[in-house]
Amino acid sequence: MKAYLTSAVAGLALAAFAGSAMAQDVIIKPEQETVIREYVKKKPLASINLPGVELNVGTALPETVEVHKLEVPDAKYDYVVIDNKTVLVDPGTRKVVHVMN
Repeated sequence: MKAYLTSAVAGLALAAFAGSAMAQDVIIKPEQETVIREYVKKKPLASINLPGVELNVGTALPETVEVHKLEVPDAKYDYVVIDNKTVLVDPGTRKVVHVMN
């Protein structure tokens, strides 16, 4: 019973680690980033400030932050402008997946 419980805990820890690693593996190709930059220029959003929130990949944005649909081909993320940086957000988790300077 103890061995089973230890295996189960180890499996959950591994799954959690793999999930967090995958969240950080978002790769935006240079040509995709160019398309996104052009879209944001055409549909600019006001930059917001989030005091006390570190803007890192994996950070979940508060529900009070309004994210917008990124309407470009093959885009599966939403976006918001924070501290004058375009931030791509997973719409399901509201986690930051990429920060563009």
